[in-house]
Amino acid sequence: MNTKKQRICYTKPSITELEVAYAADAAANGWGDRCYDYIVRFEDGFRKHLDVSHAIATSSCTGAMHMGLAALGIGPGDQVILADTNWIATAAPIVHLGATPIFVDILADSWCIDPAGAERHITPKTRAIIATHIYGNLCDMDRLLDIGRRHGIPIIEDAAEAIGSVWHDRRAGSMGLFGTFSFHGTKTLTTGEGGMFVTSDTGLFEKVLTLSNHGRARGQMKQFWPDELGFKYKMSNIQAALGCGQLERIEGLIARKREILASYAEKLAACHGVSLNPAAAGTVNGAWMPTAVFDRDMGITREMLRQAFSEADIDARVFFHPLSSLPMFAERRGNRNAWDIPERAINLPSYHDMTEDEIGRVTDVILGLIESRAGEPLLAKSA
Repeated sequence: MNTKKQRICYTKPSITELEVAYAADAAANGWGDRCYDYIVRFEDGFRKHLDVSHAIATSSCTGAMHMGLAALGIGPGDQVILADTNWIATAAPIVHLGATPIFVDILADSWCIDPAGAERHITPKTRAIIATHIYGNLCDMDRLLDIGRRHGIPIIEDAAEAIGSVWHDRRAGSMGLFGTFSFHGTKTLTTGEGGMFVTSDTGLFEKVLTLSNHGRARGQMKQFWPDELGFKYKMSNIQAALGCGQLERIEGLIARKREILASYAEKLAACHGVSLNPAAAGTVNGAWMPTAVFDRDMGITREMLRQAFSEADIDARVFFHPLSSLPMFAERRGNRNAWDIPERAINLPSYHDMTEDEIGRVTDVILGLIESRAGEPLLAKSA
């Protein structure tokens, strides 16, 4: 009898009959004068969820960021400050516009941009600071917004990974001049691919709305008449239909992510030297991607973790490499935490349908690795 346990994926979406029914309706009927029905519905629902004035559904979070930066007039000779710990999608639009990304270090506890470091890197060329809420963890928005006000620099929120995260009663993505979200298949709320641009600045909204439709301004009566050179980053009606179904379930989707992180925290509570996603007082961590960071003196490395999880037939993602280490940038800036933490960290599986037994299998790998380094049993493993 084969008793091999099923492979544990690091993530997969939670799709129900509700999403399937909406997508089928969009596929069957969402054409002609109904081709934007689900898009408008999704944008309006997401706008209300965040408590912002405007939302534009996009084909990706990257596209949303590209249009937002372009609408600010960012281009050659300009600089945009962001954390060295980021996925390339946050930096790429800056480069595409001809501007220069300036990478600063992260805080050791939140893994998000260091506000003091961001302020130190401000120059006359600085046009924006991007606050990326990494893995659901929140940037210190009070400090960043204060820096922005004092220097006259817009704060932009990359909330691709922060659906469900709340900073002192304000949802991630709703506090900066504009925010961007991802609905990739790995995210808490998914449309397969897709994203959202959000803002409460009406002028900026109109500018991005024009850019999002090949530069055709709303209200332009000439057919097929672009008023400026724009982009094509629209979300499809079928994708938006999926999003509408997910949005009706959003509180449950967020709650389940938080339950999984809490279960990891409980099972690893006795492991001194292992840090999981934090939540400062007055905040809520949306817990998109539970992540374990090991104290350096434990001697547990990224490669050890990858090998241990692979042998246990469990998917686990590496912590983002610092952008300054990538070949297209390759300029070490002395960002100590951004370079150090990825070498001793791992992203843990967290799909919505994960069972307690599966969570236990994941934590058993961690406990076993710690025991092998310590040379003695640490805790009773999961049954």
